Amino acid sequence: MKLTDLRGILHYIPQFREKTFILAIDGEIVTDERFATLLVDIAVLWSLNIRVVLVHGIAEELRRLGRGQGTVLSNDDGTGPTDAATLDLAVTASTRLTHEILEGLAVNDLKAVCTNGIVAHPVGVIQGIDQGFTGKVERVDAALMHSLLAQGVIPVVPPLGFDGAGRTYRVNSDGMAVAVAAQLRAVKLIYVTAAPGLVHRGEAIRQMMVSELAELLQKDRAGFGGEHLSKAEHALRACQAGVPRVHVIDGTLDEGLLGEVFSNHGFGTLIHANEYENIRPAARRDIRAIQQLIRQGVEADELVNRSRGTIEKQLADYAIFEIDKNPVGCVALHVDRERNQGELACLYVNPAHEHQGIGRKLIQYVENRARQLDLDRVLALSTQAFAYFKSKAGFVEGTPDDLAPARRESYERSGRNSKILVKRLR
Repeated sequence: MKLTDLRGILHYIPQFREKTFILAIDGEIVTDERFATLLVDIAVLWSLNIRVVLVHGIAEELRRLGRGQGTVLSNDDGTGPTDAATLDLAVTASTRLTHEILEGLAVNDLKAVCTNGIVAHPVGVIQGIDQGFTGKVERVDAALMHSLLAQGVIPVVPPLGFDGAGRTYRVNSDGMAVAVAAQLRAVKLIYVTAAPGLVHRGEAIRQMMVSELAELLQKDRAGFGGEHLSKAEHALRACQAGVPRVHVIDGTLDEGLLGEVFSNHGFGTLIHANEYENIRPAARRDIRAIQQLIRQGVEADELVNRSRGTIEKQLADYAIFEIDKNPVGCVALHVDRERNQGELACLYVNPAHEHQGIGRKLIQYVENRARQLDLDRVLALSTQAFAYFKSKAGFVEGTPDDLAPARRESYERSGRNSKILVKRLR
């Protein structure tokens, strides 16, 4: 993303102003030399009046301390039993990394504070094994967090919680971030890792609905390795707890955070509630967006050029696929009542969103619309995507005789030799 493209950024600012983002930063990112770049991105978010809470992990630092002192850790991620020696090192690791974050925020002229606003209690005994000083979040002092944010102070939350008696517990930072995001009603939870996103079976996931993630975890949990499994499980829990969107991004990328927040395709993984995607009828304000969308298709000879006047005249036929209220795909259904059939036209998806099933959803939308209109069949003309229509959407090849006389005349006049495809709906 080019940060000079202010139009792209300005599209998002009204949506996020006065909203809260939770950044869950892995410990290895905090100690990475490129952490300074991430802090600059955080400063940009803060300058745009986006409220930010930082939750950080300590696993890598904890392992380093354990090796240095010859201590055998009972666990390094806060999910297994925690003995007294490991808790002591966890406190040391948390103190050091919290200091690194506070110091870095100060360099960027940002006020921040580490609080004791996480109330935790011991996990207890699981399958006969005492989990010792491993805890889970009982309550987040949301009033304290909101008060700090209102005063322009960034809360920094280490993976430690405290009970009423002043005892300290080691808490998994991924789970801590979910609890903070849910209780502060954050609009985004962003996991900042050293990976290109959420990886399953060696492939990075770009975008997935929470229902699809739940199904994937149920069917192939083993496909997520190590940290990716934790991020996947906690992303699911966050969405189920009411957080609309969870991102997993590579914190070592320049402008990776801003690119994820201020572009509709992002650089990492997005897990979202179902309302994130929406196909809706096009409005007058969408005419320019439709023209911009199909421009590349026209240049590649995939689509016929359509003037503003042509689109405006047939605007009721068009539909838009939105992501974050940003058009990324379009399609039209032109109805021929004389033959009681429809033509699927102007199907196009922004290349940045290809291979995400958007084209198939737009085709399905047209088919459903055609059935609502009680049409007998749907036609499509294609020069390059005919194989997709046949293999993925169930169309079969037709002939020019399937076209109405006026449509056949324009088809022959164009000289494009498009394949004519037909799908019967009855």
